[in-house]
Amino acid sequence: MKPITTRAQAADACIEILDADFFRALCEPARLEIFRHLVLAGRSDIATIAEAMPQDRSVIARHLQTLERAGVLHAQTEGRHTFYEIDGPAIASRMEKIVGLVRALVPLCCVGPNR
Repeated sequence: MKPITTRAQAADACIEILDADFFRALCEPARLEIFRHLVLAGRSDIATIAEAMPQDRSVIARHLQTLERAGVLHAQTEGRHTFYEIDGPAIASRMEKIVGLVRALVPLCCVGPNR
């Protein structure tokens, strides 16, 4: 990440890193339940995930696609089955970038205990 020295750069960096798809994927209660299931059960195929959810399998499939596109899940196809698992390194990397951005913003535009 380039050094942020102006409010305009800070605003542009916020828009770039605070990716709406990532946060939107994590804000839907049904997707959080899928996430929770994968934390508890580990790598699972859609049939296994759908058995644990009240929604139809087609709805679960759309939620899984949304989570995968947002970089929250990793999908791997083996034969006729697609297995999903949480992409921990991708989530951690995204969160580390967000924390770094917020730290860079503090001296430019944020109220803090030392201001």
